[in-house]
Amino acid sequence: MSTFKYNRLDKNNAAVLLVDHQTGLFSLVRDIGAADFKNNVLALASVAKFFNLPTVLSTSFEDGPNGVILPELKEKFPDATFIPRPGQINAWDNEEFIKAVEATGKKQLIIAGIVTDVCVTFCTLSALEAGYDVFVVTDASGTFNETCRDAAWDRMSRAGAQLVNWYSVVGELHRDWRNDIEGLGNLLAGFSPDYKNLMTSYAATSNAGSANRERLMTRV
Repeated sequence: MSTFKYNRLDKNNAAVLLVDHQTGLFSLVRDIGAADFKNNVLALASVAKFFNLPTVLSTSFEDGPNGVILPELKEKFPDATFIPRPGQINAWDNEEFIKAVEATGKKQLIIAGIVTDVCVTFCTLSALEAGYDVFVVTDASGTFNETCRDAAWDRMSRAGAQLVNWYSVVGELHRDWRNDIEGLGNLLAGFSPDYKNLMTSYAATSNAGSANRERLMTRV
């Protein structure tokens, strides 16, 4: 008998950790197209903003080849805690980073970063060991190739991490469309062309339906 227990994301108990999304490291990502990857990273960042989730940004060795943090992330989170690690590869080896995570007061950590098999995996395994529930956003994390990615996914999931994508994170946090139909629709449409088409169609249909109802009311 399976002992699986559905541990769903809770917007009141979740924080986001964006680890090493740096301009230099972006060039290492080969398991997903560059444009799609950047879109997914910014989508996850927007999800964090939409749900007002505490967010911690961190980089490793910015003065070296890794480069600075993605400018769009700094612009989106001007007041978020930012931990520029002087050299630690595993963010959890940095005391200030651990303190920043603890300061969020949340027990669910949504983690994404570059590269999947190093910075994301090490941080994830350390957070699990520290007693946190970890949700790894697979499509906002990237690495050299699919072999590296799949091995990392297997390692993290076997340790207890849940593998998700930014789209599933949205749905699990929001729970019910009726909480904010327009807000959720606009969020999805902003990063998914297909969903934008869907929302455009929905708006046109809704407007037509409203017009028909108005005409009927006028006749009565």
